[in-house]
Amino acid sequence: MTNISPSIKAIRCISGVLAIALIVSCKSMPTLEQQEQLVQANNLVLDQITTRAVVNTWGKPPLYHSEFSYFFVMPDFSVIPRSRVATGEAPKGWKSGVHADEGVYFAYPDRGWLLVFLDDRLVYKEELKAEELYALAKAWAYEDRFKTRLDEASRP
Repeated sequence: MTNISPSIKAIRCISGVLAIALIVSCKSMPTLEQQEQLVQANNLVLDQITTRAVVNTWGKPPLYHSEFSYFFVMPDFSVIPRSRVATGEAPKGWKSGVHADEGVYFAYPDRGWLLVFLDDRLVYKEELKAEELYALAKAWAYEDRFKTRLDEASRP
């Protein structure tokens, strides 16, 4: 058995992320009207709903957050934000894919949903109790207090 060099591992990881981007870009998006119907029916289909469809249907999110985030890429190409996994843990079934990008987080406590968007597409959804969503928003506000201009400047 041969050892795989770190550069080969990096190339495999990058090619996995590129494959995800290709798959996502090849999927046809429903029209805005169709997306709004999906949201209205509480059928939050990943990679098929945009922020605009959610806001048009449910209104502006009561709790909102945007940050450069890391995401675990699962074997089925779904993604899980690093922040939704216990520190030092990986999601069950995760192999090795990781993606980093600007994540947009919408929290709707009255509906019990945390929605996460990448490139304006819904990529993660989680049903949470209102108090869990408020606790999450409180953590976002706490973290934001410690961001510096250097943190903002270092973003890609």
